[in-house]
Amino acid sequence: MSLAFLLPAGLAALAALLLPLLIHLARRSEQRPIQFAALRWLRQKPKPRHRIRFDEWLLLALRLLLLVALALLLARPVLVGGASEAPWVAVVPGVDLTQARAVQAPEDARWHWLAPGFPSLDEPAPTASASVTSLLRELDAGLPAGATLTVLVPEQLTGVDAQLPALSHDIQWRVLPGSMPAAAAPVATAFAPSIRYAPQHEAAMRYLRAAQAAWKGDGANAVASDTAPNTQPVPANARQLIWLAPGPLPAAIDAWIREGGNALIGHDSTVANLPATTVLWRDAAGASLVEGTAHGKGRVMRFTRELAPQAMPALLEPDFPLRVRALFDAPRAAPTRVPAATHRPLTGGPVFPQSPRDLQPWLVLLIAILFVVERWLATGARRAVAP
Repeated sequence: MSLAFLLPAGLAALAALLLPLLIHLARRSEQRPIQFAALRWLRQKPKPRHRIRFDEWLLLALRLLLLVALALLLARPVLVGGASEAPWVAVVPGVDLTQARAVQAPEDARWHWLAPGFPSLDEPAPTASASVTSLLRELDAGLPAGATLTVLVPEQLTGVDAQLPALSHDIQWRVLPGSMPAAAAPVATAFAPSIRYAPQHEAAMRYLRAAQAAWKGDGANAVASDTAPNTQPVPANARQLIWLAPGPLPAAIDAWIREGGNALIGHDSTVANLPATTVLWRDAAGASLVEGTAHGKGRVMRFTRELAPQAMPALLEPDFPLRVRALFDAPRAAPTRVPAATHRPLTGGPVFPQSPRDLQPWLVLLIAILFVVERWLATGARRAVAP
């Protein structure tokens, strides 16, 4: 354990220690000499030498100490090392506490929840969900190298990464009865994009109308279809659009996409200044059917072929509505629920230096106490003269 300064230049403020010394020397006596006429003709004798003398030693020492504390505060002192190497037992919320407390651990072990902030096990179980893998990495980075870590986990883990974490500590991984709360499944909603089409695409609309019937689903989730010629404006609250009209996109539609809309356009529609696209849908032979890319805050997808069975046989496939709907779906999150027995962390991860402990809060408290005591001594009635 050693003391270090994050801003050593702040120690230059120690030069201010000269101020209290000069003030005490200049004001150590407030007496003024008075001339007496009867003593004017006496022969002047050499004045005896006076040694430098300080009055109010305690007050002077307090003022000097106060300046030293202020200089140290400016230098931002920290304490490096000295972290406790007592064993840690981290309990994942969801573990049966009766089983957890029955686990044998050293008497000086520190028991905490594996949750944000790592609260003590004496506190109620946290309800906020967090990534177990991220918490393990954070805890591993914060523990000193000599500390041992035991992690008690339920039989099923949620909120984990797709790969095993590599930690610097060798963890004792104990699987106990219990389960973590599962994440709420997203509520299925009906899919009803707005459709705008030009007269020359009327033949293709028969396939999209059939897809609309499939998208409506049951009566509880049925949503009214918004299908109209391309001369009709798109509703302000629309977020999904199928645009079948040749030529450049109208400025209003382009601006709507840039503000966050998702549009699937025909093969003969064009968008100015569109970045490079990626293939989103391929046919059985691997040929591209739909390409897409980001456009502002939204996304543009484009059919690469005419919507006719001769050019695009996928129109006649029973999964055509599902494939079109999947184009508008947000990317699905990777599975985060695994059996705990198969997710034991690996060793050999990077070792992080321990964070130094900041001493500034304690210095601020010390400065406040010294200031109060100094003012009490400087203004006390028992003092004859205040330097």
